[in-house]
Amino acid sequence: MITAGIDCGAKNTKTVIMKDGRIIGKGAVLTGFDQEKAVEESLEKAVQTAGILRDDIEKIIGTGSGKDAIKIANDTVNDIKAMGRGAHYFFPNARTVVDVGAEEGRAAKIDENGNPVDFAINEKCAAGAGAFIEAMARTLEVTLEEMGPLCLTSDKEIPMNAQCAIFAESEVVGLIHAKTDKPDISKAIHDSIASRIVSMIRRIGVNEDVVLIGGVGHNPGFTSAMKRELKLEKIYIPDDPEYGESVGAAVVAAE
Repeated sequence: MITAGIDCGAKNTKTVIMKDGRIIGKGAVLTGFDQEKAVEESLEKAVQTAGILRDDIEKIIGTGSGKDAIKIANDTVNDIKAMGRGAHYFFPNARTVVDVGAEEGRAAKIDENGNPVDFAINEKCAAGAGAFIEAMARTLEVTLEEMGPLCLTSDKEIPMNAQCAIFAESEVVGLIHAKTDKPDISKAIHDSIASRIVSMIRRIGVNEDVVLIGGVGHNPGFTSAMKRELKLEKIYIPDDPEYGESVGAAVVAAE
């Protein structure tokens, strides 16, 4: 059976195509203003990488903040279920899954089948999401790709307000004016975001085998800060963490 999962997110729209439980195609584009166009383009990219015809897809499930714009979907599934099934697909022993994307972070406790049994969402402030790291990279005049590695070169602990993006940004500007080194500021930024996300995780309880999905999973500075906050030696991250929810949606489609 060939299925597709489409995750229409705030920044990017991702599509995964699966055949008999195996990923055969992926495609991602910027969501932009026209969500329906982004859905079509990401699906087309995934179809091309899969080497199949669009008509070969037997069922499509949509998810993400823009799931209502996925008109081509047979059905939709909420983010929490999609992230749980995605984490379980990659790491069957997972019991805690964290999804940190551009605009918000989520955490869920899942059972042995990847079904959520409890969850928490941080959606009130971008200080706990990838968009904040991107904004702070511009403030520090470095690329987004440089932010994580830059953080890893510092061992200083600089407290920062993690409750509001505006206040945190003001603190960053203050640190710049105080001639604080960029690596130290980068570490303070990542520590503050990790602290906010981990406090959300603790509301549902930290279980064994914590899985991180979402685009921020590519950031080594954030994953390092998460491990420190959780006091864990390892956090499990799939090769392409930004596709976590679309994988979960494709798994649901196969069911």
